[in-house]
Amino acid sequence: MTTMKRIQYHRYGGPEVLRLEEFAPARPGAGEVLVRVRAAAANPMDWGIRGGAMKMVTGRKFPRGLGHDFAGVVEAVGEGVDRIGVGDEVLGGAPISTSGAFAELVIAEAKGVVRKPANLSWEEAAALPTVALTAYQALYDKGKLQPGQAVFVHGSLGGVGRSVTQLALARGASVGGSCRASAAAEARELGLSPVVDFDFDPEPLSNRFDVVVDTAGKLPSAAGRKLLKPGGHLVGVHPTPANIAKSALPGPFKVQITRTVTKDLEEVARAAGQGTLRLPIARTVPLTEAIAALTELELKGTPKGGKLVITTG
Repeated sequence: MTTMKRIQYHRYGGPEVLRLEEFAPARPGAGEVLVRVRAAAANPMDWGIRGGAMKMVTGRKFPRGLGHDFAGVVEAVGEGVDRIGVGDEVLGGAPISTSGAFAELVIAEAKGVVRKPANLSWEEAAALPTVALTAYQALYDKGKLQPGQAVFVHGSLGGVGRSVTQLALARGASVGGSCRASAAAEARELGLSPVVDFDFDPEPLSNRFDVVVDTAGKLPSAAGRKLLKPGGHLVGVHPTPANIAKSALPGPFKVQITRTVTKDLEEVARAAGQGTLRLPIARTVPLTEAIAALTELELKGTPKGGKLVITTG
């Protein structure tokens, strides 16, 4: 196979280690697919992994590709793959162990890839997998959400927060949440009520919610518990060592560790196809300009208000 371009790095480090280089794509092994990438989306975990935060999983073999979330067309399938085939338009995520979605071609496990709804653009589809899958599993695996229940989302306008909000509303839940004071009108437009500032007083909202999801990672435990109805579920989406330890203790708090589950990703894709789940895209850049854009996003947090999406033309 001829060489293709991808963003990769030859040692762990900051954004300065990134290079756009030629690479020789592998053939898909058993249970894998090779996808021609049309769009890929950035997540904070991408630079965490590049910085070496998950060496136990990613190892020390270089060069390593960067990026997880993508949408594209299946180019080849490995042994045992029959749910999707060559030519299918798909969205999904590359495994943490290999990454490599910021590229013209990427290998992914078939279980982490589902068909793209026809009415979604490549960019819209690429924005979904990590944040929407996290939101879905936080609501249903850990939050045990039932129709008609009440949900509170701390950090309601981030990628995971928006996804939690939209998925819960689509299931018939009522949703309140927190955001920056300057964005309160946007949160209300999304369907949230009540809407409060990040540093809100939980007392007026005590015992109102069946599920509280902390997407910002900064909700004090006492405040989270105050919001909950008896028997409610408090879910954090940042699997830090401290949160994992806290999750093991008795009590309402559980931490969401997102897993690749095909049926969950299919539910997320279905919601997006039906128009009940949409993530804003703040900036789109071609692969040739992606390193500069990724560096700006990581170091300056810009652009705000949506995903950075990389296209391969």
